[in-house]
Amino acid sequence: MARFASSLQKKYLEDYAVQHGFDNIQHFSDDGYSGTNFNRPAFNSLLTEIEAGRVGTVIVKDMSRFGRNYLQVGFYTEMMFPKKNVRFIAVNNGVDSANPADNDFTPFLNIMNEYYARDTSRKIRSTFQSKGKSGKHLTGTVIYGYLWNEARDQWLVDPEAAEMVKRIFAMTIDGYGPYQIASKLKSEKVLIPSAYLAQHGEGVNKNKTFKDVYGWGSSTICNILEKREYLGHTINFKTRKHFKDKKSHYVPEDEWTIFENTHEAIIDQQTFDLVQKIRGNVRRYPDGWGEAAPLT
Repeated sequence: MARFASSLQKKYLEDYAVQHGFDNIQHFSDDGYSGTNFNRPAFNSLLTEIEAGRVGTVIVKDMSRFGRNYLQVGFYTEMMFPKKNVRFIAVNNGVDSANPADNDFTPFLNIMNEYYARDTSRKIRSTFQSKGKSGKHLTGTVIYGYLWNEARDQWLVDPEAAEMVKRIFAMTIDGYGPYQIASKLKSEKVLIPSAYLAQHGEGVNKNKTFKDVYGWGSSTICNILEKREYLGHTINFKTRKHFKDKKSHYVPEDEWTIFENTHEAIIDQQTFDLVQKIRGNVRRYPDGWGEAAPLT
């Protein structure tokens, strides 16, 4: 007998299982994952066990604990489980596949659970947009060249990294391509941005073990050269998440919200525009990144 539950629901479901004569109990818990996401580690492990014929019953506290996408929930509860002879029980909803008469409202429960997830996502997005439209940074991370102030509500120029950003822009103006710049910084053993920020307790990779802390690449250089934040602007809403897959999707540039002069600039507008013009004219492949071309 298998059960899918968060850590706070295990005791509740275990008592139910014991009281109803189920044994050989195994927990499948995906704490921290949304029910709209069906690519969950423990959920996938459960499916593997079911496919192997090692599960007789799946018990959840309620339908929303199993998932909040009514089409996918319906596929598992109405098609896959019956095909594999797996009994499905949602305790609080009174759903038990062993008693078909009790399951007439199951499809409606699935639809309502998805509506709840969509509505919750909409409310969170509204709060998020309100903050973004006020000109505040929407993430707790800074970009290479800046560090947070003590209150973590303002970006401050980090002199060491800022000089490297200026140098990258200057080398581009001098005719060096991203590949050449990256190779030079690597040979000089300059820390890559993520490793540098991690050294200062910042960035999403601050707890990561880096394979090569000097492993500069062309894409990193290009990413730096494209950032308008170096002009002193805050750029919000460059990505958008869908309530079902929770993944960030890039949005068109004309949908970005730009707040000018929110922090000290590292690159002036004239330099930034010149670099964009150079990069727009260069032949990227096969040798556009590798050969320094004279400015024309």
